[in-house]
Amino acid sequence: MAALNLRFTDEELDALRKRAEAEGRSMQSFAHDAVIAAINEHSRLFDEAAAHVLRVSDELNRRLA
Repeated sequence: MAALNLRFTDEELDALRKRAEAEGRSMQSFAHDAVIAAINEHSRLFDEAAAHVLRVSDELNRRLA
């Protein structure tokens, strides 16, 4: 499995440590899941936007076809 080094300020690292501890997780596990959640959220928002564009332009696309 590939690895990635991340840089945090002291304050950010402290916040990450505290949040991971509060959830009983390692900082690595917490950071990994946060990145994956951000990726999935971006994909979800993109899919919603594309569906909206298709929906609102459906009539125009039908007339142009």
